[in-house]
Amino acid sequence: MNFRVLIALLFIQFSFGQSKDSTVVKSSIKTIAVDTLIDGKSQVLKQIKPVHDSIVKKEFQDLEIAAEFDKKWMQELFSSGLYDTIYKSVSELKYDEVYYPELPTDTLKKRLAELDAKTPFNIEYNASLESVIKSYLKNRRKHLERLMALSEYYFPMFEKELDNYDIPLEIKYLAIVESALKPRAKSRVGATGLWQFMFATGKEFGLDVSSYVDERSDPIMATEAAAKYLARLYRIFGDWDLALAAYNSGPGNVSKAIRRSGGYENYWNIRPHLPRETAGYLPAFLATMYIFEYADEHGFQPQKPEITYIETDTIKVKQMITLDQVSEITSIPMEMLQFLNPSYKLDIIPFIKDEDYVLRLPRKYVGPFVANEASIYAFAKAEFDKREKPLPQFFDTNSRVRYRVKSGDYLGKIARIYGVRVSQIKQWNGLRSNNLRVGQRLTIYPRKPVSQAPSKSTSSSKKVTIQDPNAKTYKVKNGDSLWTIAQKFPGVSVDNIKNWNNISSSKLKIGTVLVVSKK
Repeated sequence: MNFRVLIALLFIQFSFGQSKDSTVVKSSIKTIAVDTLIDGKSQVLKQIKPVHDSIVKKEFQDLEIAAEFDKKWMQELFSSGLYDTIYKSVSELKYDEVYYPELPTDTLKKRLAELDAKTPFNIEYNASLESVIKSYLKNRRKHLERLMALSEYYFPMFEKELDNYDIPLEIKYLAIVESALKPRAKSRVGATGLWQFMFATGKEFGLDVSSYVDERSDPIMATEAAAKYLARLYRIFGDWDLALAAYNSGPGNVSKAIRRSGGYENYWNIRPHLPRETAGYLPAFLATMYIFEYADEHGFQPQKPEITYIETDTIKVKQMITLDQVSEITSIPMEMLQFLNPSYKLDIIPFIKDEDYVLRLPRKYVGPFVANEASIYAFAKAEFDKREKPLPQFFDTNSRVRYRVKSGDYLGKIARIYGVRVSQIKQWNGLRSNNLRVGQRLTIYPRKPVSQAPSKSTSSSKKVTIQDPNAKTYKVKNGDSLWTIAQKFPGVSVDNIKNWNNISSSKLKIGTVLVVSKK
């Protein structure tokens, strides 16, 4: 049996099973029940009543401006710009006087005293800290608003894990200084993840790294490990400022700084003797804490995230499956799946005995996935079996494209342009990660036609060219899906329609002309 057809049928059936209003369902019934005129030939089809199901995937017409917002949010999730900016600001921190009249020194002193009273950190006013705070407010406002939006997803899970180990909840701001809330962030020395664990330190606190999985990039596991490590450092130094410095540079460097300072145990006194990056570490942390705690007073208006942590849930995998396959089955954007499952280095979730590898999905997709998991895993296995072939049948090696990476590109975006999968681009180019550099050239075998730079005489209109004069066509109407269209033509499957029209997605645009038969 064609597993692709089965999966598409099951998930699309969910799409038409239930809705707050019955517009789509009624439209589908009407289309099926009424005599249909195709190429001058009439056809009477039996009306099929929809099966009511309590677990459904709803599909509505999207709003263009909202889709554009989603696109920007996805680019935000996978941009490395925030991490690069944070790293540079900490390692090259300057303490020159900054003119920022919106925050008088007296007001800052009062607010820092309030923070000092309600946190276990030594938050005392000094000119260096004032310089950092005002510099961030003046020069990094947009970056901070973007971080505030990302924090809506991460902070609830951070607070839960920190509370379990009696760690001050304000430590959550440390992840901003460490990684700019990028779970796949990697420093120049190899520290990885939200909490920037080195390989050996990660292993010490139970974070495994394999060819498929890097648990340092798992938000929950890495946060738990960070909480354990910070608790240990606090037991050693008995001071949270010194514990944070030790987290960044190592306990040995902090001990040396104490010796070189003549025995001082206050961070600000030993700071000149710490490594350059660590010297700016605590000021960056305290400045970030201040700005987040007084964001309203400074007029920050961060964009709300597309999804929150509480709106997601996990499924323990029972067989190897790729995020590409999950995306194709559920229609969840690849970027969203990568954001929710950052620890899978190759976007493949392995199945290994005695390991609990899970797939995190938006909660509304969990029910349909579990209800159809036998068919989903069968589809995934069939896909893996095909990988022994050099190239899938729909690829023509003569149609190879050389794509040059531009600023703002990421693999998911490029894959959508050419109608292929992220995993395929990685396979064709020998990529081991999702990282790209501007100017890099990628080899791609397009699945859908892609026009090169058009000449002035080239028409901008897009039309489907039918090579077979005997082919039947069908114009997509409101409420149509690939499955309902396939039902109109005996012997025609969803897979047939996809192959005949060179389409990879199950989404259709009203007015599109499809080849529905080649007989």
